[in-house]
Amino acid sequence: MDVTSPAKVAFFVTKDGSTIRELHHTAVQSLAEATLEPDHATQRHQHRVTEEIYFVLKGQGRMEVDGEITHVRPGDAVLIPAGAWHQLENNGTSELRILCCCAPPYSHDDTFFV
Repeated sequence: MDVTSPAKVAFFVTKDGSTIRELHHTAVQSLAEATLEPDHATQRHQHRVTEEIYFVLKGQGRMEVDGEITHVRPGDAVLIPAGAWHQLENNGTSELRILCCCAPPYSHDDTFFV
């Protein structure tokens, strides 16, 4: 059994500018905890191969997927299909924390900008 705690994993900054702690990374998928501070946003980007699911744990924000915009809060899950342009903005007053599941796993090489 492989059990990982966020407290035991170092942060790193992804190519889109979010700060994450990758909890698991296999050949098939990855799971990370990502944090955005108030008034910060990821850079609008796409993953040509990777499909993502964001699950909001804490805070609130503005989520854009291929031009469609919605407000997200704790308990919301957002599907981001491979190839979809997307951006997450923390427009709240506290940190925005999400879980991000990627299949196949996250890769800098599969992150593209406008």
